Amino acid sequence: MMSNNLFEPVKAGRAGEDIALQIQAAIMAGNITPGERLPSERELQNLFKTGRGVVREALQVLKQKGFIETFKGSKGGAYVKNLEVVRVSESFALFLRQNHTDSMHIIEFRESLDYVITDLSIARSTKEEKELLIEKTDLLDNAVKTKCQSLESLVELDKELNIIFAQMTKNPIFEWIMRAIQLGFSSMDNALYEDAEYRAYTVRNWQNTAREIAASDPIKAKSYISYHYMILREKVNQIQAEKKLIANRSNKLKI
Repeated sequence: MMSNNLFEPVKAGRAGEDIALQIQAAIMAGNITPGERLPSERELQNLFKTGRGVVREALQVLKQKGFIETFKGSKGGAYVKNLEVVRVSESFALFLRQNHTDSMHIIEFRESLDYVITDLSIARSTKEEKELLIEKTDLLDNAVKTKCQSLESLVELDKELNIIFAQMTKNPIFEWIMRAIQLGFSSMDNALYEDAEYRAYTVRNWQNTAREIAASDPIKAKSYISYHYMILREKVNQIQAEKKLIANRSNKLKI
């Protein structure tokens, strides 16, 4: 239960900001837990020795930052938000998109991330988890060879492989980041699966990587990962060149 001793009265001037910061600090410190209801507006007025308008301003700031959510009705009020992994990943993916993050920067980051994940997955994952990774790559290979899956389904299988790969580190942060990347930049992987030749390279490379991880050989596994990103850079450069060519042709027609 929340203690009234968490907060101190605020002074005039930047009172709204001060209240928001005090409540935010209490949430970050774990003194107010996800799902817990904040005191009512009247109670907050008394705790902080300030007016209703200032309290509402502070609550709005916390809501915009994603710390709380508000409800109306008999059980209404302000509650500490319980952030889910998917929501965090979606927000990060949106941030990367809105900032027009360069594709090559993402590829460089993903490659570096995969090298670290490889070392940790070899060191920490169980034999069963390594076998599962191989099994999933074989399922992807079968789906490609039999042509029984749509492009969207193949991309979803690829996403699942990446998430399993990250989970093998036993560090949830790698999984969160991987989910964000998959949500925000799966279009780059789509490009590989749209092309039959690149699709074959990608699937074969997944199988080889998984088998070297199962064999606890990080050097060979990373060599396959390096090859994957070389292919990805090649394909992305090709797509960007094609888009530039189409744009130039369109501009010439307008002239």
